[in-house]
Amino acid sequence: MHSQIQHLPSALQAIAPIIDNYGYLAVAFMLFMEDFGLPMPGETVLIGAAFYAGLGQLNIFMVMLVGLAAAVTGDNVGFAIGNYGGRPLVERFGRYVFLTSERIDKAEKFFNRHGGKVVAVARFIEGLRQLNGIIAGISEMKWLKFLLFNVIGAAIWVGAWSLAGYYGGSHVNTFLKIETLITILAIVAFVGRIIYKRQHKRKTVKT
Repeated sequence: MHSQIQHLPSALQAIAPIIDNYGYLAVAFMLFMEDFGLPMPGETVLIGAAFYAGLGQLNIFMVMLVGLAAAVTGDNVGFAIGNYGGRPLVERFGRYVFLTSERIDKAEKFFNRHGGKVVAVARFIEGLRQLNGIIAGISEMKWLKFLLFNVIGAAIWVGAWSLAGYYGGSHVNTFLKIETLITILAIVAFVGRIIYKRQHKRKTVKT
């Protein structure tokens, strides 16, 4: 696969070598590992692979199929860890991947508050996406119920990001122009905020 790094948005350029070298395997590995708690750039790799598909370097249907399979499998490994190992096991080894007791507490409270439907929407929430299966297992949710919501959530999440990335690759010039515009606006907003704070501080001192 020839490198397409020059066509990628700046946010995706860091993972370009991974996709260049490993393609679908990168999608499978990163999503699988991320979805049971490990700090991997799974979402970024999925978007990057879909972007490559838009450039004609990968097949978008394969990206989506591999992504869905890896996401569902990874979450089920997380569920097994939480269900059979319980909270003591998760807390014992979680600290090695920045999975602290506080993070588990927050995720568990959110999970208990919203019930089964949180499994479907958790993928769109950073932090909860990685803990989704583990927390469901700790909470002793029925596996078939978890599997159903998990598949639904994974299909929506993989589909949404894959199509977004694919569109970006298919319309790369437009996508890069939009990225440049957003960057410029962000810089202007940042500078404007600094100026506003300084002026506000001066007025406060004078009064």
